[in-house]
Amino acid sequence: MEKICVAVRVRPAVDDEGSNGSGTFWKVEDNRISLHRALGTPISGLSYAFDHVFDGGCTNSTVYELLTKDIIHAAVEGFNGTAFAYGQTSSGKTYTMNGSEDDPGIIHRAVKDIFVKIRMTTDREFLIRVSYMEIYNEDINDLFAVENQKLQIHESLERGVFVAGLREEIVNSAEQVLELIQHGEVNRHFGETNMNVRSSRSHTIFRMVIESKRKDTGSGDNSSSDDAIRVSVLNLVDLAGSERIAKTGAGGVRLKEGKHINKSLMVLGNVINKLSEGGKQRGHIPYRDSKLTRILQPALGGNAKTSIICTVAPEEIHIEETKGTLQFASRAKRITNCVQVNEILTDAALLKRQKIEIEELRMKLQGSRAEVLEQEILKLRNDMLKYELEHEKLAMELEEERRTHKEREQCIRDQQMKIDNLSSLVTFSGPDQECFRASLKEESSDSNSMCKEDAFSTPCFKAIPNAFVARRSHYSNQPECSPLPDTLIDFADEDTWMRMNKGYIADLDAVQMTPARKVLSFPPGNDTSSEDFKQQIQNLQRQLTLVSEERETLKRQRAEQVSLNYQLTRELCGLQNEVLEIQEIPQRLCESVINCKDVYKDVLSVLQTFVADEKSPTAKLLSSTRDIGICLFSTLESHFSMTADGNRLSTADNSLLQEQCNLLCERLLSTISSLVLYDAPILKQENSRSPPYNCKYKIYEKRATRMHNVKELDFLLFCLYSLTRKQV
Repeated sequence: MEKICVAVRVRPAVDDEGSNGSGTFWKVEDNRISLHRALGTPISGLSYAFDHVFDGGCTNSTVYELLTKDIIHAAVEGFNGTAFAYGQTSSGKTYTMNGSEDDPGIIHRAVKDIFVKIRMTTDREFLIRVSYMEIYNEDINDLFAVENQKLQIHESLERGVFVAGLREEIVNSAEQVLELIQHGEVNRHFGETNMNVRSSRSHTIFRMVIESKRKDTGSGDNSSSDDAIRVSVLNLVDLAGSERIAKTGAGGVRLKEGKHINKSLMVLGNVINKLSEGGKQRGHIPYRDSKLTRILQPALGGNAKTSIICTVAPEEIHIEETKGTLQFASRAKRITNCVQVNEILTDAALLKRQKIEIEELRMKLQGSRAEVLEQEILKLRNDMLKYELEHEKLAMELEEERRTHKEREQCIRDQQMKIDNLSSLVTFSGPDQECFRASLKEESSDSNSMCKEDAFSTPCFKAIPNAFVARRSHYSNQPECSPLPDTLIDFADEDTWMRMNKGYIADLDAVQMTPARKVLSFPPGNDTSSEDFKQQIQNLQRQLTLVSEERETLKRQRAEQVSLNYQLTRELCGLQNEVLEIQEIPQRLCESVINCKDVYKDVLSVLQTFVADEKSPTAKLLSSTRDIGICLFSTLESHFSMTADGNRLSTADNSLLQEQCNLLCERLLSTISSLVLYDAPILKQENSRSPPYNCKYKIYEKRATRMHNVKELDFLLFCLYSLTRKQV
């Protein structure tokens, strides 16, 4: 977690701005700014401390070095970064960000510093893309491409929050970037108010996307970051200043711009206020209430290193606006961001990291198995000591039993000897003899009872507590007598013994021990844990091999699918071209029919000029032929036009066209028939008037010519009829 770095910059005072007569002024001391009365006494409750406080004599170079340089260097290393200026209008925000020719601003210095840092980083390759946008009246406009207006904000898992359709330029030098910035500044909205001759009427965001990857040196290093691509986003924001209508005198367009500016800054203040609250008290954060806060969402409480420079005006007339700016800065100082390097892993880098994670898990598994084995060893050691104590106790009881048995046998032998000795004594008679025998039996019975009591009595031992683990000195150090394998330690430490035995310590040095004997190591059955562990390692290796094979199979399938998609795309393009050509055929046919119709009209018009009598059959034939042809051509033209427009002919339209063709053919045949019938009487009259010897040859010649013309006309009509049916 990292807090936002907040600084305050006081611009130099302007002499011509009026005073409210209160006699107060802002005083800068180290990293603290406070409001003082005219006599120099501070006003209670109006003192603020920040990371940096810059007075009016501070330059943009100092501001950049202390506030923004670390963020710029971190952006080159893969961290997201954001720096923006906040404050009232005419307080020096644009000057801080853009600067002048003599004292360049943060944006110009950052661009140059990035390329210097890149040149110093020789082990990585870089790709830099820049974009420049403004938020004017809550509309996002592209300053690199004027035609890209009213762009939309989107969000995805891969890119996060981004502006769709924003033009990005790939750059190679700082001069190229500065030239693009200058070109974008021309398209930015500025205006004149009572407080500022060149007032920014929109928020601008200059964004640099820095991608880098490690150069391929061919050294075979297996580091997990070799193939990882770092992608960082650097936002340099110049906010428009908050303004009061009474001071700026804005009206019309300027008034509308001021409303949108104040609204977006108010939403920004609400977001800062919510983020500055505690985690339990924090409610919904209104990022979506403004496009400015939506774009800056990663920088406010997200994954980015952020610095805010709040600019204030020192004049007495602006005290209330300065208080609001300082309160905003105080709340922003309590915000923390979770900053981390942004890396995009390729398949190779992901595989390497998975291998390293597997090795780490394997080491952890080995460590956990070692603890289990250690616990088992301690348990076996305690059981062995317990059995040894029981064995020693039984040996002592057996030895005592043997000793008692020997004493009892010795006592029996002594009594038998006494009896034998007494039997060899002189035999007494009478009461004396009986008395002596009675006393002898009484003595013998007392002796036997004492021997039996001694023979069957068990030795008395001090009761041992319930514990069974004992600390033994100089016993487990002998290699041939140790009950544990050579690879293990001789005995546990004092804390382990105390914990295992609940505080009981038994000293066995005073107990008589049996002679040392060799004890075998652990039975072979205890090695099952190591065998299981080896089996688990082999299973992991097999699973890794299967995953690698499956990944290669998916790669091959993906390559085949890409090739198939490319082939299908080419075929689809070819089919689309053929469809377009087929769709143009009806239009071309329609144009051809129109041309044929015009030619047909011209030909028949020329033929009609050669006919003197308009009532003659020839004239009637030409007129009928002209009408029939024009009707046919018009019908074809209308149907081709419908087909070209995408309307298909129905069955009723086809039948209607067929009926029209039949009627026209019947009309043409009737006209020809009437013409033939009209020519027959004329031929007879000519035969009667002319001598057969003079005109016989001419009459036959004319008749043949007329019949030939009729046949040609009939053939032409049949061809036209056939063509019409084919087109339909």
